[in-house]
Amino acid sequence: MRQHRYRPGKRTLMILLSIGLFAWLIVGSWHVYKPMPGGLDVATPWVPATEVTFLADTTYTGPDGKRVSDQQIFDAIVEMVDGTRERLVLDMFLFNDFAGEVTDGHRPLSAELTTALVEQKRRHPDLDAALITDPVNTVYGSIDSAHLERLRSAGVRVIITDLDRLRDPNPLWSGLWRLCCGWLESEPGSGWLPNPLTEDRASTLAAWMRLLNFKANHRKTVVADRGDNWIGLVTSANPHDASSRHGNVALRFAGPAALDLLSTEAAAARLSGAERAITLPSPPRGDYFEATEGRLRVLTEARIREAAVSIIEAAEDGERLDLAMFYLAHREIIEALKRAAARGVNLRVLLDPNHDAFGRQKSGIPNRPVGMELHRAGVEVRWCHTDGEQCHSKLLLHHAADGSARLLLGSANFTRRNLDNFNMETNVEWQAPPNHPALRAATGFFDTRWNNPDGERHSLPFEDYADDSSWRYWRYRVMEATGLSTF
Repeated sequence: MRQHRYRPGKRTLMILLSIGLFAWLIVGSWHVYKPMPGGLDVATPWVPATEVTFLADTTYTGPDGKRVSDQQIFDAIVEMVDGTRERLVLDMFLFNDFAGEVTDGHRPLSAELTTALVEQKRRHPDLDAALITDPVNTVYGSIDSAHLERLRSAGVRVIITDLDRLRDPNPLWSGLWRLCCGWLESEPGSGWLPNPLTEDRASTLAAWMRLLNFKANHRKTVVADRGDNWIGLVTSANPHDASSRHGNVALRFAGPAALDLLSTEAAAARLSGAERAITLPSPPRGDYFEATEGRLRVLTEARIREAAVSIIEAAEDGERLDLAMFYLAHREIIEALKRAAARGVNLRVLLDPNHDAFGRQKSGIPNRPVGMELHRAGVEVRWCHTDGEQCHSKLLLHHAADGSARLLLGSANFTRRNLDNFNMETNVEWQAPPNHPALRAATGFFDTRWNNPDGERHSLPFEDYADDSSWRYWRYRVMEATGLSTF
């Protein structure tokens, strides 16, 4: 019998291919599990809560059939900007006027916030102001951002987050990208490919490659001085024109928790090489340990997941859990919700139907398959009634039997990418005393969205978007597990 022999060229090719595949596996695995940069994935200590205010943006259909948009969040942010004198730090994921395929009905949030910052810096030249943001706003270096350039010209420090320091949720692509092309940079104005975010300006190949890593600095926070005190705000809302009609939530608070929030943003600045951009001042004055507004802490990255699971697991038979979420996909959260329903917790889950994305129609993944799974487990599920905008809130509220509550809200969707140390995220957890005005406001927000009072139409019954497709369910499961997704 004639023995098969490899030709030297084929043997060499097989060796090189094996080395390449091994390197791809090692590099991809390392960047999924590598140590987190210092200052990320933190839970700050509990501190007394002061001046807590709940804010919301809602869009709904009024009794006359017309769409109504009630907005509070960016009015409050502009008020914070106008009231600061010494130091102001914002961390905002989307800060642009990209419109996608939507052409009207926007509030120009990016221009409004830019103008407010520039004018406050003009009135108070010594104001130390910084904006931390994601490279998506320059389409990963493909274009110059007029808003960011205007802020720089006015003396506002603009820090673009170095996403390469973060872990990679999409190792199948990112491992290859880091081996072959991670060194490629985009030159503004040199693009020749279609732009995934704005049709009037081209994108570069390097930008597309970075986009496919599917990670972001997804935070939305503001910290500002106010005399001898400090005030902080954590939200799900972006200063992004095409997002201006989205539903969103925010919590504003004063005192030591605001400085804890500032410390997490100092870590975000250091991540991107701006080690001295944010210095921490002395603690605010006042006997905050006499506060009667419960207690509060700031959570980032995976600590948000830990808090969410803790809140769900703490709910007992007869108590209530309310969840409003743009993307719900994380298996640990879903299993915790199903266990809560099984032990008699009154669960209300309000989800975006994942139908609209800036003029484009989406597939309904992941929320519709997840909604069906929860429905089959006995959980009450309703869908936000959207008409082009998104139900972008991220809120979990546990009503205890004694009237107190635990509220968790902020930037993080309940997905693997948002909760497992891939994106940068910030949430706040508040243990609220009974009958606090902010607790009543948060409860009223959810009740209104759930119950459609006074002829208004905020939400739809489960049947309107019920989806029992096994194909879409397992497609969601694979996308969630592998990171081959945008959620």
